[in-house]
Amino acid sequence: MRSRRSSVMLKKYGREIRISIRQKRGWWERKLTIEEMARRDFHLLGMTQTKDRIGILIFLLLQDRKFFILADEGIHKKVEDSRWTEIAGEMSVQFSKNNFKDGIIRGVRVMGEILSNNFPRKDDDINELPMRSKCR
Repeated sequence: MRSRRSSVMLKKYGREIRISIRQKRGWWERKLTIEEMARRDFHLLGMTQTKDRIGILIFLLLQDRKFFILADEGIHKKVEDSRWTEIAGEMSVQFSKNNFKDGIIRGVRVMGEILSNNFPRKDDDINELPMRSKCR
């Protein structure tokens, strides 16, 4: 069950942001990098199908204690790679303190602000991606 605070935050900031949480790698994935796994989920979740190509995936691999942030090509046209490194660093600080919820919330908030600033809502805007997390 989602808390009221996180529901409000997702409505405000979570326009095209998805979170994929994996407990561990499948045996067929043991040679894949975290980035390759994130890219695979990005495509499987249909995140390349947004109108302006502005989907963002936070991919967490719990067993390896790693995560990867992947933004679609529309965002890369306007946002420097160094910004994603900064966000990942802020999230890592929270994760290292076992504040996983706070790390994700902070990351989503900053990513939502990036979307809002670079891709303002239009009158006919809809959330093109479901507002839910995926855990496997």
